[in-house]
Amino acid sequence: MPQPAEESFAPTPNGHLPPMPYRDMPEPLPLRKILGPSVILAGLGVGSGEYVIWPYITSIVGLGFLWAAVLGITIQYFLNMEIERYTLATGETAIVGFVRFWKPWGILFCLFTVLPNMWPGWATSGIAVLTFLTGGGNVAYITVGTMIVLGIALTTSPVVYRTMEKAQFFKVGLTLVFLAVAIVAAISPSAWADLPRAVVEFGQLPDRGLVSVALMLSALVFAGAGGCNNLAQSNWIRDKGFGMGVYIPKIVSPITGEETAAPATGVMMRQDPANLARFWVWWKRANAEQLVSFWLVCVFSIVVFSTLAYSTVFGRQISSQANLSFILAEGRVLKEVVAPWFGTFFWVFGALSLVLVGMGVLDYVSRIVADIVKTVYLPKSPRWSESRVYFVVVWGMVAAGSGILLSGFDQPLLLLVLAACLNGIVMFVYSILLIQLNRRGLPPALRVRGLRLGMLFFATLFYGVFAGWLVIEQVQVYLRS
Repeated sequence: MPQPAEESFAPTPNGHLPPMPYRDMPEPLPLRKILGPSVILAGLGVGSGEYVIWPYITSIVGLGFLWAAVLGITIQYFLNMEIERYTLATGETAIVGFVRFWKPWGILFCLFTVLPNMWPGWATSGIAVLTFLTGGGNVAYITVGTMIVLGIALTTSPVVYRTMEKAQFFKVGLTLVFLAVAIVAAISPSAWADLPRAVVEFGQLPDRGLVSVALMLSALVFAGAGGCNNLAQSNWIRDKGFGMGVYIPKIVSPITGEETAAPATGVMMRQDPANLARFWVWWKRANAEQLVSFWLVCVFSIVVFSTLAYSTVFGRQISSQANLSFILAEGRVLKEVVAPWFGTFFWVFGALSLVLVGMGVLDYVSRIVADIVKTVYLPKSPRWSESRVYFVVVWGMVAAGSGILLSGFDQPLLLLVLAACLNGIVMFVYSILLIQLNRRGLPPALRVRGLRLGMLFFATLFYGVFAGWLVIEQVQVYLRS
């Protein structure tokens, strides 16, 4: 029987994966019921970038470079929505969409996801901040124990997405409480008066003698989420039930949940007027969820945390970055300027925030790899469900991170910078692939165009320039050595 005309579109070469069947787009849910995926993304962003790297840069060069933070978050907003576009229409993750064009992208994105994130900079930073409260402790050993606890929490959750959502809602709520108190009690009027420098100095880069190219790229990547973290938005909205994601199995615990071995290949929405109308309602609400939960939260937090650092430790000649001594100094100043309890709150928040980022990194790395392995390489295996692959990857990441720490490589900010630099190169690659995916992988009515297409090209240029600059500089350093 011939297909209806609206279902004749062949989205991508289907030789690598089964062709997608066609089904109706589910009725759009109200905005209050789809809040969550962007909160998780914001929760992971409010940590390494907002609490550590951007305040550190501000403590050295002042507020003038904050224009780049807002630009970086804005670029990520558009990247995230183009990642969501494909999943809304198909229920399939963006990476699986890349595989439909070229199968080796599956293996490459497993490496792109694992290698930058096996360095446990987030959890290590959180435990380092915790030692400011306790007066000391072995950071490496405590971090290893914390990572084991996080692994248990993720792999015993009946539905993993719900655990992540609850943890990151708590984290974002705590962030907003802390920032509200900081605005009222801790930031000086002179600091607020200097904030417009971020607009006046738009386009100007810091002196490379003060801020290295590697640290600049780290800041730009971690202004928001960064790296393959953004690609995990596909997985989270799918598990939340956005659009065609309602037809895809969720990740559950192999121990406590009911598993399904089915691969998560997509289901293309039908292209008739009723389905297109439902898609555009989903699109509008997904944009609103991303704008408020991700863009606004990240911009607000990065500006306030950086202004707080400027108000307290700017110009104090804090020389060491590797052991987060500027965070230690900032907490001590807050104890003096505001109250002892507020400096303690600053450290408590930092420790909890960064450990929860570590939990999120474990989740999204394992989630992405499990989706690729099951869907692309083990689709017919009755034994290896996506949930079981997820379980194995979580504990593999815990083991790898523990090995790195116990080998003596445990400087928190250096670990974060290393992860960010690798993630910046990955962002350059998938910015290009998103153009291909959302131009050739979707029917004409749903394709990216106009401003959003222009932003994808700009993202490619933006991350390409900084990643290329970093590579050239590292080669020059190598040749001089």
